[in-house]
Amino acid sequence: MSIQSGTHQLGPDNATLSVRTGRTGAAAKAGHDLVIHVTSWEAALEVGEDPVQTSIELTADATSLRVHEGTGGMQALSEEDLASIHQAIDDDVLKRQDVRFRSTRVQSEPDGSPIRVEGDLTLVGKTQPIAFNLEIGEDGTLSATSVVTQTVWGMKVYSALFGALKVQDDVEVVLDGHL
Repeated sequence: MSIQSGTHQLGPDNATLSVRTGRTGAAAKAGHDLVIHVTSWEAALEVGEDPVQTSIELTADATSLRVHEGTGGMQALSEEDLASIHQAIDDDVLKRQDVRFRSTRVQSEPDGSPIRVEGDLTLVGKTQPIAFNLEIGEDGTLSATSVVTQTVWGMKVYSALFGALKVQDDVEVVLDGHL
């Protein structure tokens, strides 16, 4: 599908932005793989008449990440566990600093899919390049997935039990929505 030119707004009302984490370490069985939703964010997809004029910008409130699902682990996540996870994300991982993405290059194939997006991602005040594919379906659905290696941005990878349980350094960021 080719995207109609103009500005397309995305946010929690028409799309889901999530972070998927895995676990590692000697005590990995005790932890949970998490799906965390970003509940306050906005993105603008500016599509020009000429595909090279296309750009994407996204801003997310770092304090709006909320655990949507936790799988694995020795027991279900309690309300106290969830509060602790949210506190760790705010204070130790993202340090209450908003997340920003700005494309530097958007390249589409002649058939319109996939669209290759390159840009700058800012996490905890550090900006690094990142690239991903954006898929647009015939019905206007869109999806993108990118792997973010936390330590590349100088982020502290969460660990517990004296380091025996850790969140994997690579987390998956997923966007699913509808134009």
